[in-house]
Amino acid sequence: MEVRKFFGKFFSWYVVGNLLAMCVVVVLIVFGVDYALDKYTHHGEEIAVPKLVGVSYSAARHLIENEGLSIQVSDSGYNKHLPAGTILAQNPSMGSKVKQGHTIYVTVNSPSSPTFAIPDIIDNSSVREATAKLTAIGFRLQEPKLIEGEKDWVYGLTCRGRSLKAGDRVSVEEPLVLVVGSGRYGEDGFDSSEDDEYSVFDTDVETVFSPSDDIVVEDDAFD
Repeated sequence: MEVRKFFGKFFSWYVVGNLLAMCVVVVLIVFGVDYALDKYTHHGEEIAVPKLVGVSYSAARHLIENEGLSIQVSDSGYNKHLPAGTILAQNPSMGSKVKQGHTIYVTVNSPSSPTFAIPDIIDNSSVREATAKLTAIGFRLQEPKLIEGEKDWVYGLTCRGRSLKAGDRVSVEEPLVLVVGSGRYGEDGFDSSEDDEYSVFDTDVETVFSPSDDIVVEDDAFD
């Protein structure tokens, strides 16, 4: 009898009602939080990213913002065939599904070609090594100029006739010419005077007299 009374206190309608009320509150809180998160993250709402490549940045920004997205420039490139400010690449790509407010990152065409420093290749590498380093950067090379010297050894580098040195910054649009050793030294048929700038011995001394010059000898010298 006492035991029944003891358990009866825990299972009274008052206690059961409070427990049910607490359960209802917990359920409402869970569903309320879930609903709020869905609204905040736009769960189930996806927007197809439009094509931006080839479009001017101003036009792309207007298009993106109308879709409820945002745009940000992440990098720049150079394409001489396109106007400055044209979008060269985008991330995410066209057609990707994103949520409202997502940021689209774009690469924009620069108004001028980029410049890069000349690596340390002069008198420090073979023509093959120098070519690999320069083309990897993006430079264009014309036919090398041959001079007397060790075969396939790089003695210099020029750009439109101007001598370059390591560290000089040059536009990737400018053609470069390697000055390379021919492997020949004073052989017949090889003109080493084409580029005195890279000759081993430079001299400004002119010929003092020619065989046709008259030589005056004073008689006193033989007295």
